[in-house]
Amino acid sequence: MATETSRDSFVERMGGALTSAGLARLPSRVFAALLVDDDGRMTAAEIAAGLGISPAGVSGAVRYLDGIGMIRRERERGSRRDVFVVDDDAWHGMIGRLDQFYAPLIAALDRGLAELADGDPARRRLRLSREFLAFVLAEMSDLDQRWALRRTELGLD
Repeated sequence: MATETSRDSFVERMGGALTSAGLARLPSRVFAALLVDDDGRMTAAEIAAGLGISPAGVSGAVRYLDGIGMIRRERERGSRRDVFVVDDDAWHGMIGRLDQFYAPLIAALDRGLAELADGDPARRRLRLSREFLAFVLAEMSDLDQRWALRRTELGLD
């Protein structure tokens, strides 16, 4: 079991890495805290106390993380309190939902392409963007299957 000091250090390092990758600072720290928690489950009060942040800060961070599929909200049995949960394979789950992110982008690019004349110089850029996103989505299915095999190879199933 990790010490509080090592957990706190991980939260700051991982939170910083996620922030550098483009995620807002507070959601980054909340995600890292859930990731390093023994069972990956914390109440808002536990998150606030562990990170030294306000309940309002927790509320905004978990709403954001839930919205992008990095965590989920569950109701604690026999209680009115919510528990925030990070799955053991949270990254896989989040990446697996990229279609929800890319589909509206592809649709917007399709509309843009339909509205631009064939000779418009922006058309190539829009088409390249659209085709790249469609390619990534198509590759995700194969990646998902390869990850399932790799998890088994690693004994992580």
